[in-house]
Amino acid sequence: MKKSIVPYLVKRFLRFDNEQPFIFLSALLAFLGISLGVMVLLIAMALMNGFDKEFKKKLTIMNYPLTVMPKFYGSVNENLLIDLENKFPQLHFSPYVQSAVMARSGTKLEGGYIFGVDFKSEAKVNSILSEAIQNSDFNKFDILIGKSLKEEFNLFIDDRLMYIFTQVEPGGLSITPKIKRFKVKGVFDSGLSAYDKAYSYTTLSSLQTMLHIPTNQYNGIHIFSKNPEVDIVELKNFLPNSVVIKGWWEDNLNFFAALELEKASLFIVLMLIILIAAINIISSLLMNVMNRRSEIALLLSLGATSSEVKKVFLYLGIVIGISGILVGIILGMSGLWVLSTFDIVHLPKDVYPTSTLPLDLSFKDFILIVVGAFAIVVASSYYPAKKASEIDILTVLRNE
Repeated sequence: MKKSIVPYLVKRFLRFDNEQPFIFLSALLAFLGISLGVMVLLIAMALMNGFDKEFKKKLTIMNYPLTVMPKFYGSVNENLLIDLENKFPQLHFSPYVQSAVMARSGTKLEGGYIFGVDFKSEAKVNSILSEAIQNSDFNKFDILIGKSLKEEFNLFIDDRLMYIFTQVEPGGLSITPKIKRFKVKGVFDSGLSAYDKAYSYTTLSSLQTMLHIPTNQYNGIHIFSKNPEVDIVELKNFLPNSVVIKGWWEDNLNFFAALELEKASLFIVLMLIILIAAINIISSLLMNVMNRRSEIALLLSLGATSSEVKKVFLYLGIVIGISGILVGIILGMSGLWVLSTFDIVHLPKDVYPTSTLPLDLSFKDFILIVVGAFAIVVASSYYPAKKASEIDILTVLRNE
C-alpha cells in the first residue's frame, strides 16, 4: 500500500474538484504560463542566435577571416606571400593595396576605401566579389563598386566614376590631391549597405600606379581560412616580427560583446515569465494543502509518513511543471518550424539573404532553458510540500 499511495494521491489531487474549481484553475494557469514561457524562450533564443550568426557571416565576408599587415610602417612584400603560400597550401591568400578615397559623382561625395587586388586571388577569399566578377574581365583602372554606391550615384556599367585620393602630390606652389576617373565594370552586393557604399575594388596594378608602390610591395594580405581561430596561432609563429596578423573578430569585439549581453539579458527577462507561472504553482499547491488539511491529517494518523505527504505535493508541482515544459517545447519547435518555413515575418532582401527569419537554436541554449525551467518548478513546489508535511494531526482533527 505504501508503495502506491504517492502516485495514487497525485492522480487524485490532479482531478477537477467541483467543490474547489479555483484550485484546478490555478494549476491550469501555472501549466499554461510555463508552456508559454518555454515556447517564447526557445523562439527568442533561436532568433538571437540566428541574427548573431547572420551578422558574423556578413562581417566575415567583408572583413576577411585573417589579414596580414605591416607592424608599424612599410609594406608586405611578394617574398612573404610566396613563403605563406608554400607553407600553408590549405589557405587562400590575396595581396592588396588600399587607400582612403572620396568618390564623386556630380555634386555628390561619398567617403570610403578603394582596394587594389588581383581579382583571381581575391575571388578565392571573398565569395561576394567572386559572384560579382563572373564573366567579367577587369583591365587597368576598371572599378567594382557596391550596390548602395551605384544606387546613390545612379551609375551604370561603363560609366566613369571620379575618385579623389587622400594622398596629395606637389603642383607648382601648392599641393593637390590625386584624382582619377575609373570605369565602372561591375557591382557587388554584400547585403550590408555600409560596406557596399564604402568599399570599391580595382586591379592591383592600377592602385600601385596611383600610389607609386612597387609591383612586389603590398599594404597587406587577405587570408581565407575555415578555422581562423586555430590557423591564426600557426601563422603568428611563422610570420616575421615586421608584420602582424589579426582576425576579423578582433575589430568587432565590442559589437559581439553587446550581442552576448543582450542575449543574456533577454534570457533572464523571459525566464521571469516562467517564474511568474511558478508562483501560480505555489498558490495552487498551498490552496490544495489548506483545503485538504483534514485528509492529510487522516492519512498521517493512518500510518502515512511526513516524507510521503511531502512527496505527494512535490510530485504534484513537478507533474504540472514538466507537463508545461513538454508542451512548451512542442509549441516552441512548431513555432520555429513555421517561422523558418513560411514567409510570415517578411525581411528586406537588401539587408538579409533570405526573406524568412534566421533561426538557429543551439543545443546549449535548449538545455539551459529546460534545466532552468525545471529548477524553478522544483523550487516552487518544495515550500508547499514542506508545509503539507508539517501539519499537526491533533490540531486539525480536533478542529475539523
